[in-house]
Amino acid sequence: MTLLTFSDRKYRRSPRTAPLLSEKHADVESYEVGFDGASFSGAVFNLSTTIVGAGIMALPATVKQLGLIPGLSMILGAAILTASSIDMILRFGRASRKASYCGLVGDAFGGAGRTLLQVCIVVNNLGMLVVYMIIIGDVLSGTLSDGVHHSGVMEEWLGYHWWTKRWFLLLLTTLFIFAPLVSFKRVDSLRYTSALSVGFAVVFVAITAGVATIKLINGSVQVPRLLPELSDQASFWKLFTTIPVLVTAYICHHNIHPIENELKDPTQMKSIVRSSLTLCTSVYIATSLFGFLLFGNQTLDDVLANFDGELGIPYSSLLNDVVRVSYGLHLMLVFPIVFFSLRINLDGILFPCAVPIGFDSRRFFYITVGLMGLIFLGATFVPNIWDAFQFTGATAAVSVGFIFPAAIALR
Repeated sequence: MTLLTFSDRKYRRSPRTAPLLSEKHADVESYEVGFDGASFSGAVFNLSTTIVGAGIMALPATVKQLGLIPGLSMILGAAILTASSIDMILRFGRASRKASYCGLVGDAFGGAGRTLLQVCIVVNNLGMLVVYMIIIGDVLSGTLSDGVHHSGVMEEWLGYHWWTKRWFLLLLTTLFIFAPLVSFKRVDSLRYTSALSVGFAVVFVAITAGVATIKLINGSVQVPRLLPELSDQASFWKLFTTIPVLVTAYICHHNIHPIENELKDPTQMKSIVRSSLTLCTSVYIATSLFGFLLFGNQTLDDVLANFDGELGIPYSSLLNDVVRVSYGLHLMLVFPIVFFSLRINLDGILFPCAVPIGFDSRRFFYITVGLMGLIFLGATFVPNIWDAFQFTGATAAVSVGFIFPAAIALR
């Protein structure tokens, strides 16, 4: 494959550096021959895919905790705060002529600040990818909640055998789906899978909304709880467990610059962010509203696990399978987008002075294999997605999404 350096302006519209590279190699960037920049729609799909990940599955449970009105209001508020924090990153990045989030933080707080941000991105993305794999395992082989086993689609279709166990199905998924997708070295190469993943998410939302609407019309839906239940002090403090989920739901800051750096027209980035946040907020509100209407107080931490029983309408079994499979496929296609920035930032921590990872195939291979193995082990031993959300959302996600942008603005 022929590679072009940054000096060839024919293949680059604006003087930008490669995303998240060390300062030593800030003047190096390569693209395939014929690549003339990413399109507006491709960037919207890639950013939307970064946002709409596993967080959507925990939002109905968040609304159950907070009540319908505060829950939906918090989702909208989180979107507004995210838009503000991304605007800070873009505005100060252009002012300081930095083409990466880590470069911007490094300019404001030095090498220690840049390394700390990279660690936060690695922790956040690693946690999210573990959550994705947990949910995929739930979809395929089922999950255990409050002592009740909720069957997966492969268990229902093929029965209970060793080849329908979680570890084996996740291993097959890793080898034959994740491995090819995480091998791309340019984020725009994933634009078609990103568009497809958004389509799968829309299928999930449409079916959930349709089923809830039918049950609402025939009067079989209970009146939703509008406000939280505060029976004692413990129930009050439990409300705060929803904050990490809301924070995690909109984290996409680590992919803002990689997407912007590949655009034909980088001035479109603000419009891309607005379009993506509008699309994702609409999906989040619809999922939370109809998911809570459909399952009420029986809404589980992972709402997909609710789709294993009778829905009270014709073709319930078919609809259950379509919902679970469509969202499982969505997460499989989201996985490489989040993995992209995870790999780059981990490489920046381990090899800050080395050539960019895209130029070193051996390092690219070993880091990719090591991360995939770590994610596989995490998905095998972490009990459920709520625990993972609590950890990443309360630590790394809030730092990446809100603390660092605000600190840059104050600086």
